[in-house]
Amino acid sequence: MKKIKLYLDTSVISALDDPEKPERMQETLDLWDEIKSGKYEIFVSDVVFDEINKCTQQKQDVLYSLLEEIEYTNIQTNETIKAIANEIIKLGILKQKHRDDCLHIGSAIYGDSDCIISWNFRHLVNIKTIKGVRVVTGILNYKTIDIMSPTMVINKEE
Repeated sequence: MKKIKLYLDTSVISALDDPEKPERMQETLDLWDEIKSGKYEIFVSDVVFDEINKCTQQKQDVLYSLLEEIEYTNIQTNETIKAIANEIIKLGILKQKHRDDCLHIGSAIYGDSDCIISWNFRHLVNIKTIKGVRVVTGILNYKTIDIMSPTMVINKEE
């Protein structure tokens, strides 16, 4: 069976080490265990690394160490990704000041991901963005992509 392709934004990776939000951290760690088992094909982008590099050195060290535990494809921002991000802004789905979020979406679409995984409910995991991204993928002839939180992905079989 073909693996589901997940694009992880920075909020997911950052939540792996966020003791101030223990429930979110645990759910992200549960997803991380599934990722480490090889259940999914994982994608991140250079935007993720740019955002991680804005963290304290201690947090960077922890997050980079965690990323070494998994296999992933790193998508480099290119003109196609920038064009997708521009379309998202042009259509009013997100504003220019949230360009990094648009680049995450563009990277995931360009990388042919099935789903964007994020804890960013304000800009990504919400009905306006989800519906808007469906419009963008339709206009630009890309496959539809889902946007979900880690909670929606992890397998909680008892």
